[in-house]
Amino acid sequence: MRNRILIYAFVGLFTVFSYAQSSGDKVEIENGVTKLYTAMVSKDKKVLQKLTLDGLSYGHSSGTIENKEEYVEAIMTGSFIFSSIVAEDQSIIISGNTGIARHLFVATGTNKGESANVRIGVMMTWQKKNGKWLLLARQAYKLQ
Repeated sequence: MRNRILIYAFVGLFTVFSYAQSSGDKVEIENGVTKLYTAMVSKDKKVLQKLTLDGLSYGHSSGTIENKEEYVEAIMTGSFIFSSIVAEDQSIIISGNTGIARHLFVATGTNKGESANVRIGVMMTWQKKNGKWLLLARQAYKLQ
């Protein structure tokens, strides 16, 4: 009987610890998404580089795929200038050291001087490295 109680107590504590860790990780990824989008609007190169892994694969809804260097350069000097970016209806799941964030990417800005609004779907893959969640991959897709 005593062994059963110990086993149930251990399972219960493990479940609580796992949930708390997962919940904290979800908040960290959510914060990472917000920081990334804020850095895209403010063109903060240091933050963009800090939040992304060297092996970044950044896919656009047009089919264009950029590596980390190309992505950062496009934000810094590209023809699209963001005024605002919001992640709507976001969901995040965690599996080990990998997190997946899905949301609607809703943005305003200018494209080659013309006013532009963007509303696309996005899936991001975040990886926990040295205790920090960093963007490994992003793929956008057109909404129907």
